[in-house]
Amino acid sequence: MNRAPLRLKKDQERRLLAGHCWVYSNEVDIEATPLKGLEPGQPVEIFAQHGRWLGHGYANPHSLICARLVSRRRARPLSASLLVERVRSALALRQRLYARPFYRLIHGEGDALPGLVVDRYGDLLAVQLTTAGMERKRGDVLAALEQVLRPTHIVLRNDTAVREQEGLAQSVDWVLGEDPGEIELIEGEMRFRVSPGSGQKTGWFFDQAENRLALRRFGPVRGALDVCCYLGGWGLQAAAGGARSVTCVDSSAAALEQVAANAARNGAGDRVVGLQGDAFEVLRGLRDDGQRFDLVVLDPPAFIKRRKDEREGTRAYERLNRLGLELLEPEGLLVTSSCSFHMSRDAFLHAVQAAARRTGRDLQLLQAGAQGPDHPVHPAIAETAYLKTFFLRALPEG
Repeated sequence: MNRAPLRLKKDQERRLLAGHCWVYSNEVDIEATPLKGLEPGQPVEIFAQHGRWLGHGYANPHSLICARLVSRRRARPLSASLLVERVRSALALRQRLYARPFYRLIHGEGDALPGLVVDRYGDLLAVQLTTAGMERKRGDVLAALEQVLRPTHIVLRNDTAVREQEGLAQSVDWVLGEDPGEIELIEGEMRFRVSPGSGQKTGWFFDQAENRLALRRFGPVRGALDVCCYLGGWGLQAAAGGARSVTCVDSSAAALEQVAANAARNGAGDRVVGLQGDAFEVLRGLRDDGQRFDLVVLDPPAFIKRRKDEREGTRAYERLNRLGLELLEPEGLLVTSSCSFHMSRDAFLHAVQAAARRTGRDLQLLQAGAQGPDHPVHPAIAETAYLKTFFLRALPEG
């Protein structure tokens, strides 16, 4: 398809010139280049109001982010060869960082491939195409991945809600090989069985791997509590670090069954127990029973998915952290996370501190973590720095 021109209003090129790659619909001069004449995913050339060429991109007239810039070199539009080049660059980074092939291989804008996410489980790739532009290049994307990595299995995990915003259907499709069911991944010394075709996201949360492994430096604990545990990544890393007992909390009975299996697989079955239920209700029950833990990990799903949810979401983070602190022994360690990119790092720390004051606890911030380097942050796009993880010590009471 021919590349259509997309002209911006006066002075609206400043963010792109500063390195950003998103164009919002209200930034486009629709009299000069009407959006309604474009097809979802159509390739475009983006120009400033005075005619300066800015870059190649793709458009979606039905989305608030109506275009995404993919190349600043006029001779290099988004093509099969450019996709191969960027997949190779992404792989080279991960091969320098990781001894084993378990990581996020492509992280959208962070790898200069907006709309594309790829997680790697050895010879299996889990792919998400989250924009109409990348969906239009599906064939070239898959060909590039096969050429560079030679996988035996590829699953399209196109069941993410963000596709709805792009007007795209949701589905899960095995485009190379058949669904193997559970497969094994290795994180540190621990082995986990995960399901890339049916688990949450693509089966595992690679973004927290560096933070989970950092638990070891804080020493063994007597009792650990892993809230919103999914497959037990945090809790089992605590067990590997010498925790005498680990309590894992999740709303999913199926997830807790997998936690038990993963615990047994790693020789920790006798030290790990699961509690099913709503996180807030389970924590209140533990508090009322007088339970206390030396380590409390709070890793909930995003409470703030849209800007308008910010006030209520902030209150939810405060409530969860207040309950967690009420279960924490003096001098215990609270590890708390937010993956809400609408909540800044400072705002999240403020919410945790507010929870501490409500419980009469004083905290020390020992370490602040983010997503691992396989989830590179685009310096000009604040939304790509979404994960905040704080390691905090509760000072002795009194």
